[in-house]
Amino acid sequence: MKLLFRILVTAILVMIIARFMPGVKVESFTTSIIVAVVLGLLNLFIKPVLVILTLPVTIVTLGLFLLVINAVLILFCTKIVGGFYVNTFWTALFFSIILSILQSIMFFITSGDK
Repeated sequence: MKLLFRILVTAILVMIIARFMPGVKVESFTTSIIVAVVLGLLNLFIKPVLVILTLPVTIVTLGLFLLVINAVLILFCTKIVGGFYVNTFWTALFFSIILSILQSIMFFITSGDK
């Protein structure tokens, strides 16, 4: 149940960000749900490999290179999911930052004292 809630929250946030951020387009709510699932899978399977491969760069940049990895995953998601478009790398970078911040806020608010 918690996983479905996280996917739904992420899908809603993707729709909201796409609505207000130029260069990001999501065709429908169904597409945003697919984006949320694909991003979750990419973060689960691909991101750890990328983090290990780029560990020296990540250490030198004090972790800021993780933002680049997130942007690359967003761009990869645009290639996988039809109906989800992000124009440039910089747009993907800002999209991933905003999405991460909003997800953190939403999950903090909804977690309560459990």
